[in-house]
Amino acid sequence: MNDEVSLALPSGHAITAVLTHESTETLALAVGVATFALIKASWVVLLIDGENGAPPKLSARNQLRGIVQSVKRGAVNAEVSLVLDGGAVITVVVTNESVDTLGLVESVSAVAAFKASSVILDVKD
Repeated sequence: MNDEVSLALPSGHAITAVLTHESTETLALAVGVATFALIKASWVVLLIDGENGAPPKLSARNQLRGIVQSVKRGAVNAEVSLVLDGGAVITVVVTNESVDTLGLVESVSAVAAFKASSVILDVKD
């Protein structure tokens, strides 16, 4: 009923998406087809490693580790941009309280996590 698609990023990271088989056919997805992923910024959560340095454990399949590049605060929420190995950037919307609680400042290591069902795929023309 559903298909699982894995996209390789230039950094060596991978993004996994779960979509209907009909969508896979409509998009003509196959190995080697140029595809891109969209993930709404508010669907992504940020995590930091525990005190002992152990990576976080959670059910979200997509976990992209990066370094905080910038934090732009608004009245309630902040945009936090992580730069991944290879230079790709993922921007996440979290509350200002979460920025403070997690200590999210430039140069801090963090993990952007999101479920495979939150990934929207499209193909390049």
